Amino acid sequence: MKITTWNINGIRAALKKGIMDWVVSNQPDIICFQEIKARVDQVDEKQRDFPGYSTMWYSAVRSGYSGVAMYYHTPPLEIKVGLGIERFDVEGRVIRARYPDFYLYNVYFPNGQRGPDRVQYKLDFYAALLKQCEALLSAGEAIIIAGDFNTAHKEIDLANPQDNQNTSGFLPEERMWIDTYLRCGFVDVYRMLYPHKVEYTWWPYYYGTRRRNFGWRIDYFLISQQLVEKVEDVVIHSDVMGADHCPVSLLLGG
Repeated sequence: MKITTWNINGIRAALKKGIMDWVVSNQPDIICFQEIKARVDQVDEKQRDFPGYSTMWYSAVRSGYSGVAMYYHTPPLEIKVGLGIERFDVEGRVIRARYPDFYLYNVYFPNGQRGPDRVQYKLDFYAALLKQCEALLSAGEAIIIAGDFNTAHKEIDLANPQDNQNTSGFLPEERMWIDTYLRCGFVDVYRMLYPHKVEYTWWPYYYGTRRRNFGWRIDYFLISQQLVEKVEDVVIHSDVMGADHCPVSLLLGG
């Protein structure tokens, strides 16, 4: 099974840049999009429906903001949206799909760069999601969290850590939440496979950052321990354009 996560920074713009061609060519079994910035009725049906896929969209109340979507070949046993907490759910940040062997979360974690209030909102979101996941883990369920975490965990995960010590996305209190998820039984599966490899998944829109590979790794797959033995690879498709993030794929064996 191949699961792909991709923050596309606006599905209407990304469709014009050819993301459907990449999806059709690579055929992930499940695609988790973040930051779709649109409602279903704002995108032409012929553009938004990818051949062979069913879909679930969860858009923000605010127009042109946030939102997640999940595309899949095989429908999940169950699909839910949101965390059940209004202050988070108005921003359309979570889709949860239940499959026979795992729960899959498609998550767009908040960005804290608009000020202290948004940093706190982000930290509260981390806590609320983990609380829900811990209940599933305690029941023996396997979990995959896919998405844009909006946090670089370690210095290896961004090109210029020293200059970003006070930047949201690399603040100690944000990075500590990644540590907390790992202590609770999740594995950053890319870093498990490639402990010293330097690859990024997002590049700021400054001139030349993508060409110079001056980026951040903020798009992750965190998986629970019982799934680790099924992992075949995690691939960062850094050559794929269409947004300021690139797709990342998790390959699972039987």
